[in-house]
Amino acid sequence: MSIPITLTVNGIPRTVALEDPRVTLLDLLRERLDLTGSKKGCDRGQCGACTVLLDGRRVNACLALAVSHDGAHVTTIEGLARDGELHPVQAAFIAHDGFQCGFCTPGQIVSAVGLIQEGQAGDDPERIREGMSGNLCRCGAYAGITEAVATAHAAMAGASGLPGGYLREDAA
Repeated sequence: MSIPITLTVNGIPRTVALEDPRVTLLDLLRERLDLTGSKKGCDRGQCGACTVLLDGRRVNACLALAVSHDGAHVTTIEGLARDGELHPVQAAFIAHDGFQCGFCTPGQIVSAVGLIQEGQAGDDPERIREGMSGNLCRCGAYAGITEAVATAHAAMAGASGLPGGYLREDAA
């Protein structure tokens, strides 16, 4: 017996029939919806590579059962850019070399978007590091990540030359 669920993923309603109620949101996104930007790192909620926004909140998709989120809004890394223009967090990560190998980058970026939208970022490096502590980078690009989050926060508040206008709920 299959279980139908509907999710709005990156602004698009998607209905999926789950054959197994134990399917994680991460596996649903990657294997059924072909959205492979969210990475399967540890598969235990410890690394943050799978971070998505679920109803606007940061979530480790590897720990979330898809069936538990019927009707939810999910934003993945693929849903951040608008009209061919990078999201301010994406642009800031490039400008500040906030990545090396890139494996953790989608989760880092989505987490940073959530952190900023939650009003928890600011420009204090210590506060940013604490807010991003659930996302690990094995390459150690933390200095660039911290600078990128501070720059993106300023951009999203309209205080820099990067693209702005992203502090609305549908931008996540």
